Amino acid sequence: MTNDDALAERIRPILSRRKGFSEKKMFGGVCFLINGNMCVGTWKGSLIVRLDRKQHDETLARPHTKPANITGRVMKGWALVEPSGIESDDDLKTWVRRAANFAASLPVKRRRLSGR
Repeated sequence: MTNDDALAERIRPILSRRKGFSEKKMFGGVCFLINGNMCVGTWKGSLIVRLDRKQHDETLARPHTKPANITGRVMKGWALVEPSGIESDDDLKTWVRRAANFAASLPVKRRRLSGR
């Protein structure tokens, strides 16, 4: 089992009972979505979280966080939480719930039907 798989196994029970929960493979890891909006994911053993862009600098000031730069440029409103910042289940739950609450505040994304 990879670090990303192990992390996904820890995330799943935190989110699986939420309304609108889904998951899919993206960015070489697993992404978890609420109402079609990505909230967290796994990436090279770290947790990638989506939070309010207005709180980007505040989020990055927290311990064990760094800018999300998985595409070659920093994605504002996203952060990577290093493994040391999510070692405890309480720390992981705090990050996941915070990101899930933000994703739930966004408009629901409807899936597009192919051919349309």
